[in-house]
Amino acid sequence: MEHMTEDNWREIAGKKMKFPPSLIGAIYDGNVAKIYKLLQTSDGILRQLDDTEDRSWREALNLAIRMSNEEIIVALLGCVKFDFRQIHEALLVAVDMNLINVVKLLLERLDQQKGTSHNKVDIMSFSLALFDHSIDSSRFAPGVTPLTLASQKDLFEIVDLLMKKGHSIPSPHKISCSCPECLNGRQYDMLKFSLSRMNTYKGLASKPYLAIANEDAMLSAFKLSRELKQLSKKEPEFKPEYLNLEELCEDLAVELLGMCRNQSEVNAILNDSGEDVEPDTGEDAQAFEEGIPNLARLRLAVNYNQKRFVAHPICQQVLTSIWCGKLTWWRGSRTVWIIFVSSSLFLAMPILSIAYWVAPRSKVGQIVRTPVIKFLLHSSSYIWFLVLLLVESIIAQQFRDQASSRNQPIYLNSFHMIWVVGYFWYECKEVYIEGLRSYLLDWWNFLDIVILSMYLASFALRIVIFLSGELYCSSDANSYYCHYYTTADRREWMQEDPQMVCEVLFAITSMLSLARLTSILPAHETLGTLQISIGRMIDDMMRFMFLLMIILTAFLCGINNIYVHYVDLERLGNFNGTLQFLFWTMFGMEEPTSVDVSDYVVAEFVGRILYGIFTIVMVIVLLNMLVAMITNSFQKIEDDADVEWKFARSRLYLCYFREGLTLPVPFNIIPTPKSFFYLLRYVMRKLCCLSGKKHDDYPPLPSTIANAGVSGAQAEGREAYRLQVIKTLVQRYIETSRQEFAEKQRKDLGNRITELSKFVGRLQTDIKRLSYGSGSGSGGGSKSGDASTVISKYILGARNRFPDTDPGSDPPSRRRSLLLAAQTFSGDGVEPHPTALLHARLGAQGEGDGEEEEDEEVQRCPPYPSKGQEEGEAEGEEGGKTEEGEGETVEGEGKTEEGEGKTEEGE
Repeated sequence: MEHMTEDNWREIAGKKMKFPPSLIGAIYDGNVAKIYKLLQTSDGILRQLDDTEDRSWREALNLAIRMSNEEIIVALLGCVKFDFRQIHEALLVAVDMNLINVVKLLLERLDQQKGTSHNKVDIMSFSLALFDHSIDSSRFAPGVTPLTLASQKDLFEIVDLLMKKGHSIPSPHKISCSCPECLNGRQYDMLKFSLSRMNTYKGLASKPYLAIANEDAMLSAFKLSRELKQLSKKEPEFKPEYLNLEELCEDLAVELLGMCRNQSEVNAILNDSGEDVEPDTGEDAQAFEEGIPNLARLRLAVNYNQKRFVAHPICQQVLTSIWCGKLTWWRGSRTVWIIFVSSSLFLAMPILSIAYWVAPRSKVGQIVRTPVIKFLLHSSSYIWFLVLLLVESIIAQQFRDQASSRNQPIYLNSFHMIWVVGYFWYECKEVYIEGLRSYLLDWWNFLDIVILSMYLASFALRIVIFLSGELYCSSDANSYYCHYYTTADRREWMQEDPQMVCEVLFAITSMLSLARLTSILPAHETLGTLQISIGRMIDDMMRFMFLLMIILTAFLCGINNIYVHYVDLERLGNFNGTLQFLFWTMFGMEEPTSVDVSDYVVAEFVGRILYGIFTIVMVIVLLNMLVAMITNSFQKIEDDADVEWKFARSRLYLCYFREGLTLPVPFNIIPTPKSFFYLLRYVMRKLCCLSGKKHDDYPPLPSTIANAGVSGAQAEGREAYRLQVIKTLVQRYIETSRQEFAEKQRKDLGNRITELSKFVGRLQTDIKRLSYGSGSGSGGGSKSGDASTVISKYILGARNRFPDTDPGSDPPSRRRSLLLAAQTFSGDGVEPHPTALLHARLGAQGEGDGEEEEDEEVQRCPPYPSKGQEEGEAEGEEGGKTEEGEGETVEGEGKTEEGEGKTEEGE
């Protein structure tokens, strides 16, 4: 190769630079002088490259980066003008190997191309790599940019460096977007387009990018988590990937919250949502009881379904302290004491409500405003309502004759309407305070709407019956309608009689009212977990019913069409009877002989076959499948029971933190003096054009977390304070992540050194075994050849298995150290193979020649790049010296182990 002329490997035609075949070998050997010699005679511009030659230049630069030889990288970048696509792939390799110095060199090269080239290179051009078919042969997926790769590998320093250079990750368009960019991407390659979107989201959802690129990393994690959750439903083919990314976003928010060190930081985070909302109409404006913070971000986390964030000990501690207020004795109380206090409040509910109505600012009023007492009073009011429903049912049973006729007075069965009116007013105020959108996010509110609507409809029908009788009898007392609405017996009523519909609605609503009591169960851990499990089971049953109805309808049509022609059958032959027969068959409550038609053999045979298949499919398959689904849902809740229960309890707690819903039903329908005062204040503000000023009561920024150049006194309002706290939390998180990453690297290095020691020990054992065989038998030359073959095999295996143990040292010196180690380990008379010695001597000679010729050759090479070249060379020399010392230490350890092996053999 040394005797080759320039015409054998390079041709210059129109200043076209051809790839020299010996360049890869020179890079692999670390011969910098030879690399300069191969590249110095051209202008370095790569023109009209075909795919094979382009891939060769890329692999040359990538190989130099993988060998971590900065001197060779500087030589390649200085002598060859790589284009943007080649630098892009080289950046990916450097980021993948976490070589921050190489990344800096490549970024400086991009900066120089921006300043010297007529074709301006824009950072957004990284997104056009989707259309670069030459990158398909690389090991990086489509859509992976240096920033996304660094973000996915949690390389905080490289992410920060790239972002300072202007790199960013643009958010992908909607899946249904029809803009020219998305249409071209789908038409070019649908798979690459989808993988590009997925890799972009991996970069966006990574912890380094969320922490560094966003001003409010926690809020960005909330929003991106919700977006990924929606995408998992829109793109089910990538559902597992989207759910994993959603979990990463949630983990970041939880970890940032865990970085809080004092209560002022917690208050700044939880009391400001950070969203762009109007100051008087947004979520931050929702009024809570006096002395209770608004917890805007915590309520935002509840709306975004961030269960782990809400269940974090910090959030739970804040909620519990607000829940108990000044009643510290409530926390940790025994169950017997809690039951006694709850029973006492149940009996004293009317007295406490009247006391609060009279004097809301008194000590009793302050106790009533405590969230836990408010919860107990409202629960007591609802239980009183249920007791009243039961009493009305008992009264109707005692006076059945009067209740079943038109003579029942309206007031006798309408005392519950007092509570219904109170609950209707309560729901109206809740919509006013929370807003319609937040109100509809809670499924219990839908049930409240249904219950109240049915109660009001039932009472309205009673009024219709009474007014109809009065109107018809006033005009003509002997008319049919007067008799029908006043004195007619129930047997004379029509099927759609208003009173019958009223009774049915009241019965259904009473059942739903009792079921509504389960909404307070999350206050208790065990009962709350069971309530969540029942909700999930009902959801599974609703989905299962769709499949059940399809199969049931199929068999209903088939069996009914068989028996519809036989009119003498009682149950079968009509849809109503056949449906009941099949439904009760699922529970084993029907006789199999019901399908027998003894006089018609064919119909009986086919009917029995269909009935048997129905029994197998419904009873054995579908019902057992439903049991399995329910069991699976229950097990999922049990596996994460603590988080599920704390999240449900937090939603319950937040409902009782609001202001204006203190008085329980039905006392809330009575206007209070405080309501008159608020009404007067509202009118005065409107008339005088005044508005109350909202003061920020956040403490000044502590000196321990003050940013450089921005002190606590200079922070303007809670927005500046919140952003400073979040920035501080991000800095703490980054430092913690760096420490964990360094610790992991140290552990990995220790494991690899241990494995290398074991590898060397096995090498010593094999050499001694071969040495013993060569000394005891004849043919020493042959045995020596076998020993050298074993040595070469182990050295090659060591180099392949531990390529990154000494990344900064030169490959020739590393090869010579391994050969010398092999020669040392062969100490019992086994000579190394002549080929191995020849390679070692040629490597040493080549390195010496390279050092002599380096000064002359470098002067001829174009001074490109000039910026930072001397610093990179100094760092490379310093790293080489350090790592060479480490290599000598490892070699010394090997010798020590060899001595121990000899001692054991002597024993």
